[in-house]
Amino acid sequence: MKWMSLALVVLALAAADVLAQDVYLKIPADRPTKNPLEGNAEAITAGMGSYRVRCADCHGMDARGIRGPDITQVWAKGRTDGALFSTVRNGVPNTEMPAHPAPRTSDLDIWRILAYLKTIAPATADGPAPGNASAGEGLFASNCVACHRVGERGGHLGPDLSRIGVARARAAMARQIRGSMADVRTGYQPVTLTTPNGQEIRGVKKNEDLFSVQVMDTRERIQGYLREDMKSVSDEKKSVMPVFGADKLTDAQLDDLLAYLESLKGTDAAPPAANR
Repeated sequence: MKWMSLALVVLALAAADVLAQDVYLKIPADRPTKNPLEGNAEAITAGMGSYRVRCADCHGMDARGIRGPDITQVWAKGRTDGALFSTVRNGVPNTEMPAHPAPRTSDLDIWRILAYLKTIAPATADGPAPGNASAGEGLFASNCVACHRVGERGGHLGPDLSRIGVARARAAMARQIRGSMADVRTGYQPVTLTTPNGQEIRGVKKNEDLFSVQVMDTRERIQGYLREDMKSVSDEKKSVMPVFGADKLTDAQLDDLLAYLESLKGTDAAPPAANR
């Protein structure tokens, strides 16, 4: 009986190995430009599970975006399977989209996720979002450029926004501007240092260890401080970014600013767009 059980286990493992090889054989050794698993029911089911575990936190369960952008629109806007594979594999520089290197993430894993996403992607892109990007560029210059960079222009107190259009969902940017989303990227966490004589130094935390903390203050000066020399070092929950309520930025102006931010997809400032 023991020999029979062992034989059954061996046969089961061999069958599983054949099935796995069969799936891998569908993927050419040279990376294809077209997803080899598109329409494969088993791959789509596996891809749905992988997407929900790895991607939904930023892009949402429906892939319409939470912090990360809407990725149901990518094919309708002209992206290819091969280009999307490279984006997942290599990440997007200067954004929160991480790389997914092999062997931890195999080619098979990525093609499965893309096969699933293709099933929920519309055939045509959504209509243009409201707002005038040219007007939004002016609003950015008057309200944001002191702390945020686009290309070679702007401050360093806040994150570089040169690629924000491919990094964040429009709704997430709106919530951040209106102050209803407490989301702070690593390297920009607000902190207040209090000296023994009561002086407060407020800025963003750039680095820290058990003995010291490095801070960029609101004048963009970076300096390290020993914790033992401070009366207190307090991590703040409120971002140093001001809240732009309707009294400072109307809904129409917010749409203009968002249109400009959505146009930022590279290292240089995007050219002003027409009405969108």
